[in-house]
Formats: sequence, structure tokens, C-alpha cells
Amino acid sequence: MGAMPQEDPTTLDAPAPSAPAPAPPGPRAARAPGSAGDARDAGGPAAPGGPGRASTAARWTPHLVVLGLVIAALNLRPAVTGLGPLLEEVRTGLGMSSTVAGVLTSVPALCFAVFGSVASRLARRHGPAAVVLAGMAAITAGLALRPLAGGTTVFLLTTALALAGIAVSNVLMPVIVKRYFPDRVGAMTGLYSMALSLGTAAAAALTVPATEALGGTWRTGIGLWAVLAALALLPWFAVFLRDRHHDRDHHPVKPTGPGGTGGAGAQDTPPSAPLRVTRSRIAWALGCFFGLQATAAYVTMGWVPQIYRDAGLSASTAGVLLAVTMGLGIPLSFVLPRVAARLSHQAPLVLLLGVCGLTGYTGLWLAPAEGAWAWALFMGVSNCAFPLVLTMIGMRARTSGGVAQLSAFVQSTGYLISIPGPLLVGALHGATGGWDAPLALLAVLMVVQLGVGLVAGRNRCVEDDLRVRH
Repeated sequence: MGAMPQEDPTTLDAPAPSAPAPAPPGPRAARAPGSAGDARDAGGPAAPGGPGRASTAARWTPHLVVLGLVIAALNLRPAVTGLGPLLEEVRTGLGMSSTVAGVLTSVPALCFAVFGSVASRLARRHGPAAVVLAGMAAITAGLALRPLAGGTTVFLLTTALALAGIAVSNVLMPVIVKRYFPDRVGAMTGLYSMALSLGTAAAAALTVPATEALGGTWRTGIGLWAVLAALALLPWFAVFLRDRHHDRDHHPVKPTGPGGTGGAGAQDTPPSAPLRVTRSRIAWALGCFFGLQATAAYVTMGWVPQIYRDAGLSASTAGVLLAVTMGLGIPLSFVLPRVAARLSHQAPLVLLLGVCGLTGYTGLWLAPAEGAWAWALFMGVSNCAFPLVLTMIGMRARTSGGVAQLSAFVQSTGYLISIPGPLLVGALHGATGGWDAPLALLAVLMVVQLGVGLVAGRNRCVEDDLRVRH
């Protein structure tokens, strides 16, 4: 899609390339009378390239995109969670100070915010498949080069390279879903959310055992995940080539509305200019909801094991409890988006997840050791606010271009909001010597998350907010 001009804000809303647009698996999308698809079915002239060629591409492109989504999602967290188990060894090997190590734990959220903010502009210029391909290449390069670092500066730079690839891919996953599977947003969001959770848990659980099995050092352990990232290049390179070939051989068919040519662009007439999402209350509510759920997730990964240990549990038990909390997201991340997509208002799910979070924090406050397994389960359910907000992003704009802009805004804003949370929890713990104040702070933030989530869950699109303001 390199031929797409930067100034065209409707690029993302053109029908996805599969002669003329890829139909998602399942019932065939409706076609406009006289479309190229009707000509093929009637035995008349087909689009350039021949009917056999076009129909073959229409069959395999959606399946290739599904494969690409799954493998890409598996790669969106190992750069972060694969480092945690070996952080002490990395610090020793590189002579990294405690201050730099603390900064390193905040780098992911910062990179997600900074690099994620440019993803929609890159996608408008080059196409989402091309940008995801570049993101996977950046992850591969960063993870492959990071073990070769001889000092802290190079280690931070290569980490930032991998995180930049993760950031743009994070933003564009909902865009890819909206573009290729506009009628299956919940199911496809659930699929890649489940893969993301699996990659998160696998990197945390397998990095150390794999390193020991290979007889390697920390450099081996953090470099292993570059192999998985390299595998993601294959399907996305094929999708990119298919997109570029389609752009060269076909003139995109303009969408004609609900009864038009199908594909992602057929849901609505694309906007004539980029949306001013910063003027939408829905966008701000989603951004705040995203930031608060990310704060809770980072605190859970970074501090909850220490709460268990301070309550008298062993380090191994604390690790298993964290694995239970994170692992619960694997099945729930698949189911929750499907349920959310069928609801006109996601308030019941927002309420359920918020109550589970408050229950978990209350339990950690009153009886952290006695009910540890129950609190781990409650917090595991609460952490599924992440796939919920991803689903809502896909439902709160009418076009894939709108979803791209909304996703970039929500994720960049949300990750910026999440940066101080883990640092503040640590500061409160250091100042008070206990966990009462940090847990009280987390409970307050969860109440705020509930409030903004109820607004974000309304059956309303950002275009509606902007139309009212005009």
C-alpha cells in the first residue's frame, strides 16, 4: 500500500483488498448491484487479474489475516514479561543501577504512549498491513539485538526499538479487525486478546526454564523471543504483498453504504477529514478507562507478588498466584469480547470487572495470605478490562479510519495515564512501610475506572459526539 497518499484520510476506510474486498469467514457480505462480484458470479467480466485469481485471493486472504493477528498478538508482550524473571541477572551483567532498573519498568508504558500516537498516521500513508509488518520487524530486531548489548544505553535503545514495534501494532490490531472482519469484531478481538494473554503468560513462565534447558545465560533467555517475532513476519509480508498487488491492479470500489460492496469500508461513508477525537467525551472516557485498567495491570504484575510475600507466603507460591491471575485472562479474553459485542451497552461488564477488582483489593487488605487464591482469581477477572476496552474501541467508531484514530488516541492517552501508578504505589509503600495506603489508592482508582467505564460503554460513537458539537 505504499502508493497511498498521506493526505488521503479515507485510505483506511477503502474496502479491504480481496476483489474488491475480503469477505470475513461466514455469510458473504452483500454486494451492490453491478459490482465486480456480481459480474463474476454471473459469468460476466471480472476485475483485472481474472475470476479464478480473484476468488482464490478472496478465500485465502481472511485466513491469512487471522493467522497474522494471532502470531502478532503473541508477540505484543514477551519483550516486557520475558525480561522480568531475569531482571536481576540483567542488572548484574550490565552494571545497571536500581534507579535505571526502576526507569526500565516504566519504559513500556512511555513507549506505548509515544509511538502508539503515530500509528494511525503511518497507517493512512502506508496501509495498516504495511505498518504491522514494520512493527513485527522492529520487534524482531529489538529482541535479537538486545542480548548483544554491552552497556545500559544500548540495552535501553534496543528495548525501545522492540517496544516501538509493539506500540504501533497494539494500536492497529483493532483497525485490522474492523477492516477485514467488520461483522465479527467481538469474535476476532477475543481471538487476538486470548493470543496476547497467552504470549504474556508464556513469556513470564517459560523464559527461565528455557534458558536453563539450553544452558544459556540471561542473554539467551531474552533473545529467544526474537524467533517467535520473526515468524510473525511471514503472514504479514504475504498480506502486504497482496494489498500492494491489489492496489496496482484494481481501482478501489467506493463503499455505497450498508447495501454496498461489503468489506470494512461498506459500513458507512468514510469521513472526508480526520476525526477530532479529542472533542469526544466517549474518546476521553475510553482513554481514562484504558489508563486506569493498565495501571491496575502493571501494579498487579509489579507489586502484588510482594504483597503475598510480605504476608508470609513463599516466593514460589507468590509466583504461582501471579501466574493464576495472568493465566485467567487467556480463556476470558476470548469469551468476554464476544459477549461485549452482543450488548448495546457494556455497563454490566464494566460493573462486574470493577466489583471483582474491589473485592480482590479488599481481600489483600484484610486477609492477604488466608484468601490468597480467591484474591488471585478476582484480580484475574478484573484484569480482563483490557480485552473489554479493545472491543469497545472497535465499536465506538463507524469506519476503520475512525477506529485507527480512536485507537491511537485511547492507547497513547491511556498509557500516559498509567505511568505514575506503579511508581506511586511503590512510593506509598516505602513511606508507610505497609500496604494499606497503596491498596486504598488502588480501590479509589478502581471506583474512578467504574465511573468512566460506564460512560465509555454507552451505545454511542465518536462521530455522534462530534456531530452534536457541530
